[in-house]
Amino acid sequence: MLQLENRRVCSNRKKHLLLVLCLSLVWSGAQPCSPGRSGARRRSIRKLTPLVFKQHVPNVPENSIGASGPAEERIRRGDSRFKELVLNYNPDIVYKDKKGTGADRVMTQRLKEKLDNLAISVMNQWPSVRLRVTEGFDEDGFHAPASLHYSGRAVDITTSDRDVSKYGMLARLAVEAGFDWVYFESRSHIHCSVKKESVLPSRNIGCFHGSSVVSTKKGLKKIMDLEEGDEVASSFHENGQMLYSQIITFLHKDTDLQTVFVRLETDSGNILFLTQMHLIFRLINHSPEATFAFLIEEGDLIFTKSKTNNLTLAFVTSATLVTRKGVYAPLTESGTIFVNGIWVSCYAEVASHDVAHTVLFPLRLLHVINNFALTSYRNFCDRWRFSSYNSSEGHVNTAGLLIQKADNEGFHWYPRILFWIFEAFLKT
Repeated sequence: MLQLENRRVCSNRKKHLLLVLCLSLVWSGAQPCSPGRSGARRRSIRKLTPLVFKQHVPNVPENSIGASGPAEERIRRGDSRFKELVLNYNPDIVYKDKKGTGADRVMTQRLKEKLDNLAISVMNQWPSVRLRVTEGFDEDGFHAPASLHYSGRAVDITTSDRDVSKYGMLARLAVEAGFDWVYFESRSHIHCSVKKESVLPSRNIGCFHGSSVVSTKKGLKKIMDLEEGDEVASSFHENGQMLYSQIITFLHKDTDLQTVFVRLETDSGNILFLTQMHLIFRLINHSPEATFAFLIEEGDLIFTKSKTNNLTLAFVTSATLVTRKGVYAPLTESGTIFVNGIWVSCYAEVASHDVAHTVLFPLRLLHVINNFALTSYRNFCDRWRFSSYNSSEGHVNTAGLLIQKADNEGFHWYPRILFWIFEAFLKT
């Protein structure tokens, strides 16, 4: 009896372990323009490497969209925007506050959150040491005109013991704390800055602007006018010729949602609007590599469609942020698509296109099953000459009932289910 009970316990443990592994694969794999925040994962223990003098992370300029972004108009006390800033009274942070005005405590909410995170990391790293802010919000005009200190988005920091041997590790801790740009600027301090809240990539939106154009077998068509079953240029053959793929469904569609897009322009005249966390292919080490749109910089080589429908490369000449209304995320059978002549992934949020494509396999499988069912039904009707069935009415809607969206607009039901399963699993 005891042996049977032990077997039941072991069996239950194996089932639970299998469930955990499956959920981990599905949710960590991809959130293609899906709702909700991603689940927090416990970080594996790893050795942190200090930054070296004059090193900055990420390795792009501070004012690029891949880092803290462009500077904004200077904020002064009394401005309406000054009321949007907050004061940080965290007792675990020491403020130099040389003039006694409290300006060093003035900052954006995002900067406050990152500083508070860093303060905890500093005390964990050196129990008797606290984080020290030497320069925060600048109201006196001591910095360069484009400085983020003028908008409360930058700080200069040290440790409370002013031990310069700790500054390299302090910079690394700042990177881990989530600052958008960290620079070992001087032997006397570390410079950190963050993005403006209004341009932060959101996990609730994606992916292309509705005015974007795709190539179908019948000609050009706006994304907002696409229908499930349309065949669009989506990939390419080894010889460089275009291949077409059906639109399975829309993972996200919202005509009224206003959000921030990355506007990319190439030397061949292509202009593309896509959300910051959307994947786009660029040339890295002589092969295509999917990367987030906000990491694309001037001079990068991306893949485009030529006038003769061959795959070619084009240089990015401009990468800026703009705000527009209307988002659309079509999903093709291949998982890729040409939008405004530029080759992009159908997925967002996760850095791996291959993983995202694997996680969306169930939708593609339903698409195949649905196609088979509709074809069988059409053949059956044709055989028995049902007058109520007209097989000449354009293309068959391959979305059918099996992979239909939950709403006319909004998120597809499949990402919603993934999110629901993940939330339910966390609560148990």
